[in-house]
Amino acid sequence: MHTHTHTHSHTHTRQPCSRMHPALLPRSLPLQLLVLTALVYVQSYPYDQYPHDQPNYIYDEPWVNQFRQGFNFQCPHGEALVAIRSYFSEKEGMDRVWSFECQRTPYGLGEPTECWWDDINRAGLEWTSMCTNNGLVAGVQSQYFSAVLDREWQFYCCRYSRRCPYSCWKTQENPNYYQEESDFVIPSYGYFIRGASTTFSGVLRDRQWKYTLCRMTEHDCHFENF
Repeated sequence: MHTHTHTHSHTHTRQPCSRMHPALLPRSLPLQLLVLTALVYVQSYPYDQYPHDQPNYIYDEPWVNQFRQGFNFQCPHGEALVAIRSYFSEKEGMDRVWSFECQRTPYGLGEPTECWWDDINRAGLEWTSMCTNNGLVAGVQSQYFSAVLDREWQFYCCRYSRRCPYSCWKTQENPNYYQEESDFVIPSYGYFIRGASTTFSGVLRDRQWKYTLCRMTEHDCHFENF
């Protein structure tokens, strides 16, 4: 999670012209211009509006959707999902805008041998979803439903030969509290997202996510769905 905090304090002391020596007037002009420039910069600095008024970007990644709209995001071939970020708005249908980042899988895994859209997880329900057939999450699809103020979700999964997951574990809730900004990045290279479990608040109309992370074996194994 990246937190940006900007604190600006400006104190102006106005002095009567009769008390200011004429020789100081030319020297004070550049200082006045500097203060004026700083004030203009503070007012126009984009983080004053992020994310409360115009949530357009997270760092260098654009939002993949607008509020209350569906989206379909897929990583480029041979890449897997490594970062998931979102911002909640109560006034925009109790919905979130989302941003995703992908990264090339290690050379030792080879190329994906098969990719598919996994099962749909319905809106308004708590659910747990893992890529079948030992797949890794390489994309996300979602549709918004105004009747329940929630989304359905579907993972895009890719299988790498007959490699199997191991050393799997679940993350803590993300976000920590409902309706907060969410920022998740895999802890280290070599871990992959295989799925997620979500809880849903019927009052706050928002979800918390626990992502399932795994490593993958360096050699083929005999388990079709581990």
